Amino acid sequence: MTVLARKTAPALLALALFGGAAQAALVPPQGYYAGIEKLKTGEGNFSCEAAPKPYTGSLQFRSKYEGSDKARATLNVASEKAFRDSTADITTLERGVSKMVGQYLRDGRPAQLDCVLTWLDTWAKADALLSTDYNHTGKSMRKWALGSMSGAWLRLKFSNSQPLAAHQAEAEAIEKWFARLAEQTVRDWSDLPLEKINNHSYWAAWSVMATAVATDRRDLFDWAVKEYRVGVNQVDDQGFLPNEIKRKQRALAYHNYALPPLAMIASFAQVNGVDLRKDNNFALQRLGEGVLAGARDPSQFARRAGQKQDMDDLKVDSKYAWLEPWCALYQCVGDTQQRKHEMQPFNSFRLGGDVTRVYDPNVQSKK
Repeated sequence: MTVLARKTAPALLALALFGGAAQAALVPPQGYYAGIEKLKTGEGNFSCEAAPKPYTGSLQFRSKYEGSDKARATLNVASEKAFRDSTADITTLERGVSKMVGQYLRDGRPAQLDCVLTWLDTWAKADALLSTDYNHTGKSMRKWALGSMSGAWLRLKFSNSQPLAAHQAEAEAIEKWFARLAEQTVRDWSDLPLEKINNHSYWAAWSVMATAVATDRRDLFDWAVKEYRVGVNQVDDQGFLPNEIKRKQRALAYHNYALPPLAMIASFAQVNGVDLRKDNNFALQRLGEGVLAGARDPSQFARRAGQKQDMDDLKVDSKYAWLEPWCALYQCVGDTQQRKHEMQPFNSFRLGGDVTRVYDPNVQSKK
């Protein structure tokens, strides 16, 4: 053995012994391991509807804010209807998958799982949502859909009940499709100028994070963390996001909308050994506290944005689904904990479904 070989052999041995630990398989937070609540026989009231038609066309959609000024805060009713109509099959897929996964994990009926797999496999085989002919609204729909599907998929993939064990071929095909969608999402949302990075980028990063864990892709995980850090580094000392303040009367609503993907990414990163809680002097905590204060009294947001705030979204409990991962990160107490309990359970299809079941499973579901 040469001198060089003798010197490098111990290093290579150490790499062999410890390299695997450094790149351990990616995992979700503990709540994703929950099994089926109660196995029920037969199909009950469940009937699998036909899968929505796979969307394989151009991702060129009208914006619901079409014709608005640069604040992009004034709803255009006609263009919103056109948008809803043209994206109906995509949204049906998102909502349907999330709902059926939730039903399956409650009831354990095989027909529910079969239906989820049929829907996703149908779209995967069609290479749906992969068009490179897209506008901003189109690439937004792609990343929203991916986050919804991968978020729900994680609950199946990691469940202690192992529902996918007997469906490995379908699962592999679906996950390959997810990975392709994530790779395109990375291309869609990378290298934007800072003034263009807002809640859309955070939702893109969440979709990529969920897919990273579903497919055990460290490169996707690293990209999601990088985009998260770009986001939280924009939070100022008062807890404001400058690019969401630009939304004028909807500034507070968009700060609230920015929180779910950021909190989910931080939660997923933490369980994989990357602690993002302290980034930019606890920016995520500061952002959440600012939104909660704004929901009680929006005057500070009104002063900063220069307009009275539209509070409609802030009156919808499900819009606060970010409280589940956020409180897991920062251990909410007192008034914040009480507000969370009053609004639970949180169900957000864009986060994969029943977020409360993942983060606060002892909460009794409200019927």
